[in-house]
Amino acid sequence: MANQNIPYKIYLSESELPRQWYNLRADMKNKPAPLLNPETLQPMTAADLAPVFCEELVAQELDDTTPFIDIPSEIRDYYKMYRPAPLMRAYRLEQALGTPAKIYYKFEGNNTSGSHKLNSAIAQAYYAKKQGLKGVTTETGAGQWGTALSMACAYFGLDCKVYMVKVSYEQKPFRREVMRTYGADVTPSPSDTTAVGRKILAEFPGTGGSLGCAISEAVEAATTREGYRYVLGSVLSQVMLHQSVIGLETKAALDKYDITPDIIIGCAGGGSNLGGLIAPFMGQKLRGEADYRFIAVEPASCPSLTRGKYAYDFCDTGMVCPLAKMYTLGSGFIPAPNHAGGLRYHGMSSVLSQLYDDGLMEARSVEQTAVFAAAEQFARIEGILPAPESSHAIKVAVDEALACKRSGEEKTIVFGLTGTGYFDMTAYERYNNGEMSDYIPTDEDLARGFAGLPQFPGSMN
Repeated sequence: MANQNIPYKIYLSESELPRQWYNLRADMKNKPAPLLNPETLQPMTAADLAPVFCEELVAQELDDTTPFIDIPSEIRDYYKMYRPAPLMRAYRLEQALGTPAKIYYKFEGNNTSGSHKLNSAIAQAYYAKKQGLKGVTTETGAGQWGTALSMACAYFGLDCKVYMVKVSYEQKPFRREVMRTYGADVTPSPSDTTAVGRKILAEFPGTGGSLGCAISEAVEAATTREGYRYVLGSVLSQVMLHQSVIGLETKAALDKYDITPDIIIGCAGGGSNLGGLIAPFMGQKLRGEADYRFIAVEPASCPSLTRGKYAYDFCDTGMVCPLAKMYTLGSGFIPAPNHAGGLRYHGMSSVLSQLYDDGLMEARSVEQTAVFAAAEQFARIEGILPAPESSHAIKVAVDEALACKRSGEEKTIVFGLTGTGYFDMTAYERYNNGEMSDYIPTDEDLARGFAGLPQFPGSMN
């Protein structure tokens, strides 16, 4: 066995829980492009965003200069229920691969929502309650964000309306029931309960939906109800901010044992987990204090970074949200119903898109059968059943460890294990039965999505 001085699980004490979130944008020389009002094409102001988002969250969304933002004590108290989360050393995996690489993973699945999403859900519910709101609306893909938000709303006594991507609603009935257990109202999207849902159903009859569709419905539901606001589980800069607790804890755990990572890997859908994991390390890179390789891993079926265009686009299919500059496949792109619902989004966080465009980060796309092969290998060796989303990071971590085996290099690899896969058994069943296929969109498929991108001067790189 490798160096036993480093434990299997590096735990921080509650007193070491971060007291501030880290705002990566403060250290970015090239700031992410501002959100634009789709009607005027002018940057969105606090007044523009106030009808959709909570006031405090609007302030966080628009702040790209304050490096550290205090975490309110009430939020930290809820965090203490499941944080700090452990940083695990994958000794067994290293042994099985026969690699000289050292592999660590930050495990975010040790709460009932099963993922990192609770970090932002608690913050967003807290600010909604503080503002005196009655409730919030949201979308969910795999159901992890919806579950996290339903938990957070239960903590603060808020009403919670969730629009769940229809294919996930059908594939994951138990995830839906967890949300209902916590008091949420769950609707499959697209639905006939909103004008935008009815429009999408008319245009794409029988569609399994997408996160973009569900966002459109949730925004409409929030803006047409008194005392409600919309909250989002990924993509937005405020969510990256809240998720920085992942990276801050990871860095603190590594620093305890004087460990310096070479490669940091995360799955990427909208960008929340990846953005949170890499935040303090990317900050060091931006300030010239250290250098790391960052790898974003996305599904080959929804390859926004690796095959998308860097352009202003709608964040949602119904085109009711602001325009964000991001790597995108087009808001009209309806991805294949792959089994990583949380990665089934047409665009990528503006922060991560800017970092990727500046060459500060790499991206890789992987097919889902290879992802599930890595997931089962990991489960059998390390004992944790990983979520399909997280398994994208596992796949590339294994690839990098095997590259070290070939080269003889003793690199240190850190990846984000964002959640558990206990509600993903339909997907595992399909893989185990040999019924899972790999859908990779053709250039023609992507061209259809790109055709709908807004065209105006400066809209594209």
